[in-house]
Formats: sequence, structure tokens, C-alpha cells
Amino acid sequence: MREKILVTGAAGFIGFHVARRLLQEGYCVIGLDNLNDYYDVKLKKDRLTLLKQPSFIFSDLSLEDNEGLMNLFQQNQPSIVIHLAAQAGVKYCLKNPQAYINSNLVGFGNVLEGCKKTKVEHLLYASSSSVYGANQKFPFSVQDHVDHPLTLYAATKRANELMAHAYSYSGLPTTGMRFFNVYGPWGRPDMALFIFTKAILENKPIHINNYGNMFRDFTYIDDVVECIIRLMHRVPKPRDSYVPNNPSQSKAPYQIHNIGNQTPIHLMEFISIIEEKLGKKAIKRFLPVQPEEVFKTFADVNELQNTIQFYPNTSMEQGIERFLDWYFRYYQNEQQPIQKAQVESRFEVNAKHRSI
Repeated sequence: MREKILVTGAAGFIGFHVARRLLQEGYCVIGLDNLNDYYDVKLKKDRLTLLKQPSFIFSDLSLEDNEGLMNLFQQNQPSIVIHLAAQAGVKYCLKNPQAYINSNLVGFGNVLEGCKKTKVEHLLYASSSSVYGANQKFPFSVQDHVDHPLTLYAATKRANELMAHAYSYSGLPTTGMRFFNVYGPWGRPDMALFIFTKAILENKPIHINNYGNMFRDFTYIDDVVECIIRLMHRVPKPRDSYVPNNPSQSKAPYQIHNIGNQTPIHLMEFISIIEEKLGKKAIKRFLPVQPEEVFKTFADVNELQNTIQFYPNTSMEQGIERFLDWYFRYYQNEQQPIQKAQVESRFEVNAKHRSI
């Protein structure tokens, strides 16, 4: 029998790519998503279309539906759970905090219970670089204390890590993955690369916070998926000895990893690369710093590399090029022909490297 793996958020950006990779490797994937309208539902449905095959089972279900979720666990008995569903977005939590409480706290609690009751062998779950909050030591290390989140979103992700530890102490092996600014083909429309690309092509201004004086550790989606696949079977074990004041260690079968490119890029350089690849300048509107934003993200991935002998390393130029290739192919009917032709011609020489 094929090993069954439950992927929550299967219609989402990272979830879709993970599910597709698992299907390619011969696993049976149970995909869960509620297809909410936080962003374009059509994009989510189109991702699901690419996953349709006999070894993919999809359930349109919300994490808050405890009864439905328990039935899904009982009926399918997954050996591994990759939990990527959540209410995403840092800024949106200022408008709709209840969505984060329901999905990221109540929903995650339901997932933990499902894993416990069906004796799941390993739970991997999405955390975020946002948990580092007001920390000023760079690079961010999993050995750092993370006690000062700047947003409710970040607070829910840190809460997830603590909730997971409690269940790990009761015997459920868990791995938390702190993602750093993931981007790439099929990405979310609310992310910087998507927003900037769309605005530049439509001759609309892009808003640049903190007058552009920010750094981000962008991580390409294929690298993220590779990390998840490798971590999947690196099930954490209980430790007889550990350092109590080191947040990355525990007596429980519990671990946390940074999933980042460990190469922060200045925001203005990031924009310049997009402009260069598009062959078009952005209309820039500079704004003051926003209270929910951090100055810099920078991942220390030493522990990740030691665990799986791999760390994200796709260059910004390669990643942006692959994203734009996908963007023009997906939205080809919505862009002016001359723009599409200009950009697509740049990618023909890189056809063998495309990730669509």
C-alpha cells in the first residue's frame, strides 16, 4: 500500500507544491483546504486541477470543523501530517483577528488532537519567521528566544510551536518549520513579488515602506519543498540530555528549523531585479515604516543543514525569472501582447530550468 500523507492547505501556495512533489514520488496524498476567499479562489482551484489523479484525495474542509476533521483522520489514517493550512498574511490580522484565532489556534488544536488520536508518526507544521518579532540579533537562530511578536499572526505561530511541544511531550513527534518569505510560481497575490510585478505591468505605483530601507531573506519554493520532503522522514526522537535554556532543544521528540535562504537582500535591490527582468521601471511611492513590519529577516540555517544536508540556495535572479515565466503563462490573456512577448523571450534560453 502507498503511504498516506495528509497535507492541509493543499490548494495553497506551499501546500500545492508539496502535494505535487509527494504525488510525483508515489505517495497517496489526502489534501485538505476550505478554499476561502482571502485571495483569488480561481488560483486555488487551478492548483487543485493539477493535482487531480487517483492517488490524490481532496476534502473541502475547515480546520475549525472538529467533527469533520476527526472523521478525515479516522477514515484515512495518515502516517504523516504536513500542516500548512492557516490564515495567512501579516497585515490582514489587523482587520480580521478572529480569522487567525479560529484557524491558527482552534484549527491547529484540532489537528494536534487528530494526530494524537490516530497515532500519526510525525507532524510537520508551518511556523513563520514572524515569530522573531522584535529580536535584534542577526541572523535569526532557532536557539534564540522569541518572546516579542509584533502581530497577532506572529503570536499565533509562536503559540503553535508551544502547543506542538506540549503534544510532543505526550509522545507525538513534531517538527516546526519557520518559513522565511517564500516566493515562486503559483505564489500568493498578496506577496511582494506578485504585487510589484502586477503593479509595474499595469503602470501603477508600488508602495515601498520604510523608504525602502528593509532587508528580506527570500526563499524559493522548490527549495522549501525539498526541505520539507527531507525533514518528513527525519522524525525527532526524545532526548536524554539537552540544554534546558536552548529553545531549539527539548526532552520531547520536538524540533524547530529555520527554512530560509540565509542571504538577505535589500528591498531596493529586490525591486531592481524585477525591473531588470521585466525591462520596465516601477513607479515608486515611498512610505514611512509600518508598525507591523520588521527591519530585517535573516535565517541561520546551520541546524537545518546539519539535519538534512541541504539548505535553500536558489539565487534571487533565478527565482524571480522562474516566477515571471509562470506569471506570464498563467495570466497571458490579461497582459498586453507586447509586454508578454518581451518577457517570455527572455526565458526561452532557460526553458529546461522552468518550474511551472
